[in-house]
Amino acid sequence: MGTIGFYGGGNMGQAMLLGLLQAKLYDKADIFVYDAYAPTLEKINKDFGVRTLQAADTLIKKSDSIIFAVKPDVLPKVLPQVAKVIKKEQLVICIAAGVTIETIADYLGEDQKILRVMPNTPALVGEGMSAVCANQNVTEEELAQTLAIFSSFGKAVAVPEKMMDVVTGLSGSGPAFVYLFIEALADGAVFEGMPREAAYEFAAQTVLGAAKMVVATKEHPAALKDRVTSPGGTTIAGVKVLETEGLRAAAMKAVSAATKKSRELGK
Repeated sequence: MGTIGFYGGGNMGQAMLLGLLQAKLYDKADIFVYDAYAPTLEKINKDFGVRTLQAADTLIKKSDSIIFAVKPDVLPKVLPQVAKVIKKEQLVICIAAGVTIETIADYLGEDQKILRVMPNTPALVGEGMSAVCANQNVTEEELAQTLAIFSSFGKAVAVPEKMMDVVTGLSGSGPAFVYLFIEALADGAVFEGMPREAAYEFAAQTVLGAAKMVVATKEHPAALKDRVTSPGGTTIAGVKVLETEGLRAAAMKAVSAATKKSRELGK
């Protein structure tokens, strides 16, 4: 698969590094990392044993594929600096939320091979969900290669770019919504007398198990919910409260708000 470079070695960059090495998609000698913060490079070199670089230009020159793992507000500062060094046959992969392929092409040229990817933070534990879209210059083989990279720390699916904002609102922002729900479940248990540490463990494992049921069985969530809501039982009593308090409407509004914000970032 050639060589790969990471422009940015933060949490997401390190999650990707771990996935690539565990999946043995690349040898350590074929992975390069540049980060402006020296302690980050020292940590990456120690933890992963890949090749860290002090200059961005060197990273670009040595990499067949380049992943820009930086924040959306940083990318417009970075791309002009490296535009003259990047070659048209190199794959440019960007994970900055809300930054469109068109915007990237404005800096690098219409003939550049560009992929836009939206991963999420569960990549840190090998359970990421990534959406991938590519411009017309990217071949099917190169798209498959990129999907393999992002599948190494979870799941990756090719989508049309028009879906990327809602992907950001759902899987990109969604983990934070789930953390809030886990915290709320735990608070309810604490209110009823359960120790805090145990409450978080029970709540988190319950959410993990329920999610795995949806993925493994491929059944509609409503069907799985019906299985545990016995007539006149404890679960239906709780479900009634959630419906009355508007859990579903609030979750839908949260995804819509995050999607709207992603669209705004892309303007």
